[in-house]
This record gives sequence, C-alpha cells and structure tokens, in this order.
Amino acid sequence: MTTADDPLVTTDWLAAHLNDAGVKVVDATFKMPGVLPLPKDDYLAAHIPGAVFFDVDAVSDHKNPLPHMFPSAEQFGRDVGALGIGNDDTVVLYDAGGWVAAPRAWWMFLSYGHDKVRILDGGLKKWRAEGRAVEGGEVTPKPATFTAAYDARRVRSIGEMIANVASKAEQVIDARAGDRFEGRVAEPRPGLRSGHIPDSRNLPYGQLFDATTGAMKPLQELRKAFASAGVDMDKPIVTSCGSGVSAAVLTLALYRLGVRGTALYDGSWSEWGQADGPPVATGPA
Repeated sequence: MTTADDPLVTTDWLAAHLNDAGVKVVDATFKMPGVLPLPKDDYLAAHIPGAVFFDVDAVSDHKNPLPHMFPSAEQFGRDVGALGIGNDDTVVLYDAGGWVAAPRAWWMFLSYGHDKVRILDGGLKKWRAEGRAVEGGEVTPKPATFTAAYDARRVRSIGEMIANVASKAEQVIDARAGDRFEGRVAEPRPGLRSGHIPDSRNLPYGQLFDATTGAMKPLQELRKAFASAGVDMDKPIVTSCGSGVSAAVLTLALYRLGVRGTALYDGSWSEWGQADGPPVATGPA
C-alpha cells in the first residue's frame, strides 16, 4: 500500500496547504446526544482557520426517525455545496481528536462519489497541542456546485443485515465498547435493547488510536487489533456501532490496511436494538 493510498494527512501537510485554493478544511466533530457543549459551539469557540462545520445530524435523511441516516445524493450535494465544496476540491476532514465523526464524513464523501477526501491525523487535538493557529466564529463560504452520485455498495440496510445473519457471507465488526457489545450495560439511547448482532465481532474503536496524542495507531498495531478480534481481512466485512458513526473508524483503519470493498451498517444498533428488532445476542463474541 503506497502513501498515496493513505487517507490520512499530517498536521505538517495541512499547515503547508492550508491556504491552497483547492483545499477545503472541514470540522466534522460529533458528540452523543445530550453532551455539552454542542459540537457547533466548540467549533465557534475554536477551529482550524478557514474550516467550515459539517453537521452529521444536519447532513442526513430528516424523514427517517433513526439518527443521522445517509441522505439522498441530491441533499448531500446541496448541503456540501453550501459549505463551499465543489467536485474538484480536496476535502480535509477533522474532528476534536476522539476519532468519532471525521471518518463517518470521509465515508460519506466516498459513498457519494468524491475520492479527493482526507482526514487530519490527530485532529484538532494534535493541531492545538503543536501550538498551531486556531480561530473562532463562523466561516461563511462562497457556495459551490457539488454533484453527488450515491454508491449503495458502501452501505448496508437492516434487511441485508438480517439476511447476513443466516448466510454469514459478511463478517460484522461492532465498534462499541465491550460492555455494550456484551449487553452488560444499558444503551445510551433510551428504549434500545442491550447486546449485539448475532455472530458479530467486537473491536472498540478507541483501541485504534492513541488517546494521548489523538493520532491513529501504526499499521502493525491496527492489523494486530483486527486479528485479536477474530477478523479475517481476506473475507467481506461490514462495520457497525451505535448509530453508524464510530463504525467508520474501523472502516478507515481497514482502508489504511489495504482492505477495500467494506460496507457500513448505517442504522447500526439504533435500528437493530429497537424493542421490536431482530434477535439479539449477549456475552462475548
């Protein structure tokens, strides 16, 4: 795998290209419902100079009661164009450094046909730790035209996931913490059952990055983490989590390891875990 294939860029690279006309920086920070301050308020307080804010909840299908489900291609194109991003731009995404939503936004861009998209390794946490400049307030971009084309192969529906429990054609890896996966604690979203999709494996996303620096772990350590979770890198993989956001951290790590053709279960546990949902398993994988 060559460096050009790696979706991560360093803080040095971004600092050198921050003012390039074709580079658009995007803050995609996300938090669980009820956690304050809100991500947008954090953004207004301090963000990388010139960055616009990508709201995972806003850029979603508002007709769907599930949280932040993929929108139509038309809406994605409209929302991204409003952020001043065009089809020819290189998008550099970051979040607060907890590796939650930047990978989700990255996977969305790829799913809507835009491959000129990168993630800042370490995010805002590493950027600020290095003493680099930040600014506050809103950035008002000049609207651009972004034409999106949705690739459904990158996303799984609940129907496909139910069929997969029987066929076992794809390995399912759950990015939630072990106690949630095993059903030992209540889910943070009210009304959901505890446990996991039958036969799925567990690799908590926090194991894939260094919490101190915010940087993603070296490839060798990523490979070891997937192996320890019982994942066969040569077989088809679907990632899952609580609501389809942190699952993309696993997707990103797999991509960095050269694995292509994975998919993300958009509804994730917010859908599967509903009271009238499909069968649930508990205990270790």
